[in-house]
Amino acid sequence: MAGFDDSLVREYFEMNGFFVRQSRKYAVQSRRKRADEEGDLLVINPSPQRGAEAPFQLFSSDLPKLSAAVVAVKAWHTTKAITPTMIKKGDLLEFVRKEAVEAAKEAFADLTPTEGQPLAKVLVLPGIPATEPQRSESITLLRESGVDHVLTFRTILENLVQAVESNQSYAKSDTLQLLRLLRVYDMVKAAQLELFGSANPPK
Repeated sequence: MAGFDDSLVREYFEMNGFFVRQSRKYAVQSRRKRADEEGDLLVINPSPQRGAEAPFQLFSSDLPKLSAAVVAVKAWHTTKAITPTMIKKGDLLEFVRKEAVEAAKEAFADLTPTEGQPLAKVLVLPGIPATEPQRSESITLLRESGVDHVLTFRTILENLVQAVESNQSYAKSDTLQLLRLLRVYDMVKAAQLELFGSANPPK
């Protein structure tokens, strides 16, 4: 399943104009990851919006503000949001270790078009708590640990579902083809139609 989740995140960044490099094709299970194995993806924006600062929780409209990032994908779909207790265990945050960041910069060097371009650390996760004080505590813990931004699977899925076109065949992407079929067979609804509460959305 980790491969599918990585593919989902990769498609999301590519569809939003980023170049993406997957750091490895294998899963590390029986030992601790090396520094160069911590980040799942390396992403670069060839045309970032200069002088704009991205917020801590990223939404699709914020992506132009992101220049380059090492991305860790934590697909813990058994929960809708992480908790401060889960963050304190440290399993989420190995990719922000100094050694891991340096390894990412080395792997990224030949892709970076501008010297000195900042390398953000982005954590993809199910969600962060919606209610206080858990939300503020979670954000504080993540920031103090070195995470620059978080991106939720809900944001990713909503964007991809909106982006795929029902009349296109995505033969080269199993992920996009699956989302396209879910739309073709009315298994998912367009978010903007649900937003306005339309009982009979236009076909």
